[in-house]
Amino acid sequence: MSALALSAPRPSILDALRGPRATVAAQVAGVVGFAALAALGAQARIYLWEVPVTFQTLAVYGAGLFLGSRNGALSMALYLVAGLAFPVFASGAFGAEYLFGTTGGYLLSYPIVALLVGMMTKRWTSFVGAAAAMTIGSLLVFTAGVTWLHFAAGHATWMESIVKGALLFIAFDLAKVWLAAGAFAGLRQISRD
Repeated sequence: MSALALSAPRPSILDALRGPRATVAAQVAGVVGFAALAALGAQARIYLWEVPVTFQTLAVYGAGLFLGSRNGALSMALYLVAGLAFPVFASGAFGAEYLFGTTGGYLLSYPIVALLVGMMTKRWTSFVGAAAAMTIGSLLVFTAGVTWLHFAAGHATWMESIVKGALLFIAFDLAKVWLAAGAFAGLRQISRD
């Protein structure tokens, strides 16, 4: 197999977990588990301007990778719904005011990004394929987040929003993409043997 191939040669156990052969219990555990991982990832944060660096997006990408499109999107939707009543967002925040605050664009993109990553990695199953899918997902997170941030924070220029909402975070997000792609490709390889 070429290092640049987007698909691995044969299916692994992970493919069965993502597909219709997965038991209902495994699917529910995955949905709840990745929602919980997103909540935990939100608590590990470094604030740079209005938007914190967190590990939430690692859970978003992982949900799409490991659960597939439908269950990945459901897990992130569950995370957002839980955030309306429980302190699962960054800094232990919760409620509609936070969900639709300055970071609302990022948060509201999570179910769509998990869906997209899950759809793309149905065929793109290699390390390169997973990294490409998550990079596209990352672009969607940043596009939605920066657009929302610009209006919610009342920045004077788009460049200010782009710097504060995306450019400061690119290196962190690329590291998360490579970490998740490595875990996904490694687990696929192990489960194939």
